[in-house]
Amino acid sequence: MKKFIVSLIAAITLLPATVKADEGMWFLMFIERLNHRDMQKMGLQLTAEEIYSINHHSLKDAIVQFNGGCTAELISKDGLVLTNHHCGYDAIAELSTAEKNHLKNGFWAKNRTEELKPSSLFVRFFVRMDDCSKRILAVVNDKMTEAEREKAINAEIAKIEKENNEGGKYTVSVRSFFQGNEFYYFVYQDYKDVRLVGTPPESLGKFGGDTDNWEWPRHTADFSMFRIYADANGNPAEYSPNNVPLKPKHHLPVNLGGVKENDFAMILGYPGRTNRWMPAGGIEQNVKFAYPAWVEGSKTGMDQMKKYMVQSDALNLIYASKFAGVANYWKNRQGMIDALTKFQTAKAKAAQEAKFDKWANKPENKEKYGNVVATINNYYKLTNEKSRHDNYLQQLFRTSAFGTISRSLGRQLEAYAKADATKRAQMAPGILEMVDEMYKELYLPAEKDILAAQLKLYASKSTGYAIAPSVDKLAKENNGDFTKYVNALFDLSIFTSKDRIRAFLDLPSETMLANDPLNVLSNDLLTHFNSKSDEIAKAQNDFGAAYRKLVQGLRESKIGEIKYPDANSTLRLTYGKVRSLPADKRNDATINNYTTLAGQVKKYKKGDLEFDLPTKVLEMNAKKEFGRYADKDGSLHVCFLTDNDITGGNSGSPVLNGKGELIGLAFDGNIEAMAGDVIFDKKLQRTINVDIRYVLWVIENFSGAKHIVDEMTIVK
Repeated sequence: MKKFIVSLIAAITLLPATVKADEGMWFLMFIERLNHRDMQKMGLQLTAEEIYSINHHSLKDAIVQFNGGCTAELISKDGLVLTNHHCGYDAIAELSTAEKNHLKNGFWAKNRTEELKPSSLFVRFFVRMDDCSKRILAVVNDKMTEAEREKAINAEIAKIEKENNEGGKYTVSVRSFFQGNEFYYFVYQDYKDVRLVGTPPESLGKFGGDTDNWEWPRHTADFSMFRIYADANGNPAEYSPNNVPLKPKHHLPVNLGGVKENDFAMILGYPGRTNRWMPAGGIEQNVKFAYPAWVEGSKTGMDQMKKYMVQSDALNLIYASKFAGVANYWKNRQGMIDALTKFQTAKAKAAQEAKFDKWANKPENKEKYGNVVATINNYYKLTNEKSRHDNYLQQLFRTSAFGTISRSLGRQLEAYAKADATKRAQMAPGILEMVDEMYKELYLPAEKDILAAQLKLYASKSTGYAIAPSVDKLAKENNGDFTKYVNALFDLSIFTSKDRIRAFLDLPSETMLANDPLNVLSNDLLTHFNSKSDEIAKAQNDFGAAYRKLVQGLRESKIGEIKYPDANSTLRLTYGKVRSLPADKRNDATINNYTTLAGQVKKYKKGDLEFDLPTKVLEMNAKKEFGRYADKDGSLHVCFLTDNDITGGNSGSPVLNGKGELIGLAFDGNIEAMAGDVIFDKKLQRTINVDIRYVLWVIENFSGAKHIVDEMTIVK
């Protein structure tokens, strides 16, 4: 403990004291020094110790990372977890069948025995963190290549992780901050027995679909509920009927008072990735090369999936989760292109770098920083076309089940073919299970169309950088049409038939696998994707060092204005207030910081995939059956806006008032500020949240699951 306190004091003295209240994703361990006074002025009533403590229960103990990509929070003494509907989407889809379609119809367990266990789902509790910058940086020097530096750092990281995992009890993660200028380690505890408790029907949980995604005004019940189970002693355990609901160290009280303009709002969560130190050349590369390819490749895959999803509920279930994930980033990347272009973000960054370059070339700075900007710009110039190429190929990999087959099932079959009889007997059940899982998530006619369309797009649009040799050859032989080739591929490959895979297991052949046409194609695509010229490899090495020095120099020179580290899926706190956008005629609210059920009903389109609503919702709205969840104005509020600083990964994060009580659930940002991962816009940036009263109304009044609400600690 003493060592921890000393390192904490040393770390905080290096950080600046002046910050903006509504911008920043802050480490909890620095709240007392950097943010607490500002937060108190805005309405916080908690001490720093009540937010983050390693000796006593605190807010941090109620916040979990959900399945590695979202955030969730504990809201009862019996391990009840609340997160977004889109965060639970994969699990809900997996647990659904055409006969029991929980995704479409909703689901609420009447008791604990009815709660459903998906095959793989975990939550991660944050235990503590500490600064290990001096230790890590002591093993590297400026004479190392980036590869040598990475090797030395990874070796030291392995030691730190082993020293702190207490024999495997904890997961320890050492993460880089400020582009490799600082390092911190994080100690976590994972729970893997997590079960579905309830979800609204998709017509509520995904109301507005892709049309409303990233848009305001918003009307959606974007939430789902799970429960964490542990062994009898409260420790993590694999699934067992004997496991019991976890008794968390802390759970969030739920406040039914509602919100108003300028109310304090605090969000704790696991933001995934921001790039606010990104150089001008990187922004320009994304806007002109990488993101347009991403958008076009995503749309191509989505169009092919959609053709089959509309044919039946069964096909929709197969592709619903993949489609949702692709669609989310498709709209996000287009929004970023528009926002970064509109606000001329690259131009602003270039001006900052020009100022830095003058400072860097002063005699006292020149040796260390003089070539930094030139080196960075050279790297982007060399890789612009490759970034376009790589993004077309990445979307093929994301949308096709067979694009990366050689690295997944292919490697398993290769190892199987090389093994002796005893080893094969051990491997076979796992391979068959892998095949069964894979085939649950694909439909061969759709996969043919997806792969053919993506190959055509890749071959025709990635023209500034050499494409994979086999694809280039096939495009020339088939006049750019890959339909016949893909049909033949699927007819001949063992990977496209469960029976052929079983036959291979009975009589394995390395030669057959090496000559399998789908395996050959996948290998060629992946090999080409991962290859780079010596010139690009050297530029990449030089860029890594230069980017690190750019961030270091911007902080040292005080030219850089960012006072907090980029998001990287570690627990952060952001604070601000409930804050409206300019009046919008599409919103029936009296002030444009919330939406109502009446507004949702106005969007209703019978039979529409995105805007249909259950008849019961229409009837309850007409009768104003809102119960104790009605606002003072008599309406039922659905969503509200705050000016918190969030990004992907914050989905499902709790929105808390000054007392640490739950008032909402963060689920989105607004399209006008889509540049937020690169630059924070204090005028436009908003977080879109589900009002907790609407969440509880859907559970209790609409769904009749009052027993779930009764578990919670309700504050009126």
